[in-house]
Amino acid sequence: MSNGGLSKERLGRMRGVMTGYVERGELPGMVTLVSRRGELRVEAIGMKGIGGSDPMRRDTIFRIASLTKPLTAAAAMILVEECKLRLDDAVNEFLPELADRRVLRLLDGPVDDTVPASRPITLRDLLTLRLGIGAVMAPPGRYPIQKAIAEAGLAPGPNPISIAPDEWMKRLGSLPLIHQPGEAWMYHTGSDVLGVLISRAAGRTLEDFTRERIFEPLGMKDTGFHVPDSELDRLPPSYMTNRETGGLMVHDEPQSSLWRSPSVFPSGGGGLVSTADDYLAFCRMMLNKGSSGRMRILSRPSVELMTMDHLTPEQKAEAHVFLGGSSGWGFGVGVSVRRNDLAGVPGRFGWDGSTGTSAYSDPKEDLIGLLLTQRLMDNPGPPNALLDFWTSAYQAIDD
Repeated sequence: MSNGGLSKERLGRMRGVMTGYVERGELPGMVTLVSRRGELRVEAIGMKGIGGSDPMRRDTIFRIASLTKPLTAAAAMILVEECKLRLDDAVNEFLPELADRRVLRLLDGPVDDTVPASRPITLRDLLTLRLGIGAVMAPPGRYPIQKAIAEAGLAPGPNPISIAPDEWMKRLGSLPLIHQPGEAWMYHTGSDVLGVLISRAAGRTLEDFTRERIFEPLGMKDTGFHVPDSELDRLPPSYMTNRETGGLMVHDEPQSSLWRSPSVFPSGGGGLVSTADDYLAFCRMMLNKGSSGRMRILSRPSVELMTMDHLTPEQKAEAHVFLGGSSGWGFGVGVSVRRNDLAGVPGRFGWDGSTGTSAYSDPKEDLIGLLLTQRLMDNPGPPNALLDFWTSAYQAIDD
């Protein structure tokens, strides 16, 4: 047993399990991180690219996808603490495109068959993804609203958004909501809207605001919405499943990367790149109730509010593919509410990213875990590599 309560022998078991994914060709490489009570174990496993000779490194820069969401929510809470935004105020002042919403009468109905929204959309709705529109979990094109979302260029996906924020908001405002505000949890879109709201309320880009108020104070020097040319050698290729062969094919090459140029739309829902140590700094701040050393990013009450479940059973009803039966949603983070596996400790918070990333913090165990890979997920459910990482992290607890 060690001071951090992690078994060295069992951490070795975790390395063996995760190395197996590289040896079988399921992943080119990865970075794993487990921190508990001040003890830190970081492993860089495999290579940056398939068939390459460049080893994965601790400072490799990853596209973190939806691990962006907690950072965006933290940025919004900074503005709440400064009284520049209020949780239950309508967002119409800063997002007039979302005023006077119409709501679909039926999910499978025509997009012009609508009723008036029962109330305005609030900041709380954006933080909890209850604004009334988001990813529709059905085969593409099943419903007219899905087709309309896709045709508007607003369908969630793994790539940076190529539409400027004002135009993006205009297009979103042209569509009806799918649910009444506050009625149901729908994934993703609310976090992108939240990023625009933060930018307009702060009077600067989301990138500038998060860098000044979160990244720089926490020393997150490699976190941002694009990778500078000087650091491009640290960005690995990303891969996706080739549906025809079952193998891997390139999704994004570093030299022609969609993250190489400054983002047209800094996506609060999934646009960031980061490193293991950078993201650990954010997780430590959240686990430490908003403070980092002598510096405070958020108040303890804000972090407590962010990391509690805000959803009713009715609001979760259509979210089983994401939340299962044991998770809820706080402000920008998933929150465990019922233990159904080793890692599902009630109060544990964090999220997964569609590019093959996962980060959770566990106040009860004083544990942070982080898995960074560059293989896009095949579906919303976590792949086996993520499941095995979390099982391995928790089986290594030695007290």
